[in-house]
Amino acid sequence: LEVNARLMDQVAKVQVSQTFVNTGSRQMEVAFIFPLPYDGAIDQLTLLVDGKEFPAKLLSAKDARSQYEAIVRKNQDPALLEWIGTGMFKTSVFPVPAGAERTVTLQYSQLLRKQQGLTDFLFPLSTAKYTSEPVESVKFNLSIQSTVDIKNVYSPSHKVEIKRPSNQNATISYEGKNEVPANDFRLLFDVGEGQVGTSVLSYHPSSEEEGYLLLLSSPEIKSGAKELPKKNVLLVMDRSGSMSGKKLEQAKGALKFMLNNLQKDDTFNIVVYDSEVELWKPELQRYNDETRNEALGFVEGIYAGGSTNISGALTGALSQLKDNSRTSYVLFFTDGLPTAGETNEAKIVEGAKQSNHVRARIFAFGVGYDLNSRLLDRLVRENHGQSEFVRPNDDIEATASALFRRIAAPVLTNLQIKFDVEGSKPEEGSIINRQYPKEVTDLFAGEQLVIVARYKKSGDAKVTITGKVGEDQQTFNFPAKLVAKSDDQTNVFVEKLWALRRIGEIIDELDLKGKNEELIKELVSLSTKHGILTPYTSFLADENSQRDLASQVREANDRLDTFAKDLSGERGISSRINKGNLQRADQALDKADAAFEGSYDPAEIAASAAPSSSSSQPRAYGRNVSAAPASGPGVASAPAVKTEAERARVAQNVQNIGNRSFYKRANRWVEAGINEDQEKKAQRIKRFSDEYFKLVEKHGKAVAPFLVMDEPVVLTVEGQTYEFD
Repeated sequence: LEVNARLMDQVAKVQVSQTFVNTGSRQMEVAFIFPLPYDGAIDQLTLLVDGKEFPAKLLSAKDARSQYEAIVRKNQDPALLEWIGTGMFKTSVFPVPAGAERTVTLQYSQLLRKQQGLTDFLFPLSTAKYTSEPVESVKFNLSIQSTVDIKNVYSPSHKVEIKRPSNQNATISYEGKNEVPANDFRLLFDVGEGQVGTSVLSYHPSSEEEGYLLLLSSPEIKSGAKELPKKNVLLVMDRSGSMSGKKLEQAKGALKFMLNNLQKDDTFNIVVYDSEVELWKPELQRYNDETRNEALGFVEGIYAGGSTNISGALTGALSQLKDNSRTSYVLFFTDGLPTAGETNEAKIVEGAKQSNHVRARIFAFGVGYDLNSRLLDRLVRENHGQSEFVRPNDDIEATASALFRRIAAPVLTNLQIKFDVEGSKPEEGSIINRQYPKEVTDLFAGEQLVIVARYKKSGDAKVTITGKVGEDQQTFNFPAKLVAKSDDQTNVFVEKLWALRRIGEIIDELDLKGKNEELIKELVSLSTKHGILTPYTSFLADENSQRDLASQVREANDRLDTFAKDLSGERGISSRINKGNLQRADQALDKADAAFEGSYDPAEIAASAAPSSSSSQPRAYGRNVSAAPASGPGVASAPAVKTEAERARVAQNVQNIGNRSFYKRANRWVEAGINEDQEKKAQRIKRFSDEYFKLVEKHGKAVAPFLVMDEPVVLTVEGQTYEFD
């Protein structure tokens, strides 16, 4: 499946190429059906089958619904129900011989929706979900061309690569291999003038609870000729005996990259340590060709040997920083446990905090498995930074270079964000709470800030962003609207994204501050409701697991005991990677196993997870459930506590659809939150009966998308629990 689109202001020109294979033993007569992305204006529709143009009829939502229902009735398969309520394209029938393939190319233009300042491109991947095996290749190539500067570009559904060749052009790409798409592809972007661009999306599912908001903020794309703010940079590297060999050479390569990419007139120094601490220069040096070359020579002469004096290295480095007028960054490398100087974890962190008089940002790189991962997490949490963990087979230089490239050009520093809602009073306190990330310090060139939070008051709002641009304090104001009640699920991903980050924050709190039963209850509750199963709550996918909260909390408690003890080794490091990726999640992934990262074969797992069909007829759109997780930032990595079989069980026994999660219980898909008593009293509806289709017609999107599973489904609609069997 390949999708190419050109987005010009609010118009999208889309070309879709999709190849189908008839794996049956006889010729099939095939009609190509494609759902409308939404009720946007579609024109200039052409459809080619292996280069030959076929007539394609654009059906209204009413006509399309009767067609969807007819196919569902005929095949006794609910797969197409999720499309009810949208229009469709439909071709005339064409033959596909046994074993043959046909490439269908669809071209259309569409007027895109615009909401709260963001233009919204949606491509339905529903067609790719109904496949007899994982799709070999899924590709998206999009270009945005605007007459006004492009600011934020964001996909809530996929981890895309974004390139910004100019202020008014952007290219977006995504490629997946051997996967069954879990959700539709979606891209949001905004345009505008000014040095910083900010947009806010809000979602409020119920007046009985607080709303959810997503804030996107991007600085102006700077050309290389423009001067960037000056900064202080300290490079602190472990040269203990355990760093010898490949690790040392990669770490030295990372330092060289950083030294070659500082800005003119930045100030910097190098600190190396084993049992002793050595400074390249007694004080910070101004960056120029001469100091760079001298520093490169110093790095070349670093050799490994001795113990690991982490405390001395940190306090020695931080004592160099006395000037508060510039933003300071400390990049700290270690591959070991503290064995010299102060070795107590809490005292090391407190010592660094007390020595940090200029609010320096500490970025810690943990190399290998023989280190205290919790120590590094505590260190960066208390010092406004971030930890990165590099596994033994990973490339230290690539990881460190990528982070340094991101922080090399701070545009706005000492950042503060404030929300004001029209009519709010000072005595009501802040309208925003549980914001993640909790602390935002800097905004870098080419970076996009993604913040999620809850809000307790709705209405027209103003977002005020203040920070330093160079040495000057500046303020930027942006309008926003916090909705009182969401009429549909367009922005439901905001709630899911908040839940992902909140779960990461809870795990971090439990890790750094110890057990807390209220937090464990919240962890279990959020995991259950949103189908976000972590290594500590994956037992929820077991059909025989206890449903009462007390039992679930005890199980999570036991698993967290292992987490607390694993500070080093593969499990300890993977646990902290898992936690950090949840905290920094940027995509609201629909897969229940998004909190797991595995190296198993996705096609093999998908085949084992495929539900059996109730129909004896050939199914050109027979579904498979893929256990293959997404990967990359925003997707967590599981500790090696449980087997890949458990991860596969999570994929098979949990499904997330829209804002609802379903769990396999006794061969039924039961909506999260429905207890055993409600399940017993559910009103039973026979599948494909007249009553079944009347309910689908009456409730539309409130029920149809949740009936696509082959097995019986138990869910609640407007306060009534139904079992569709």
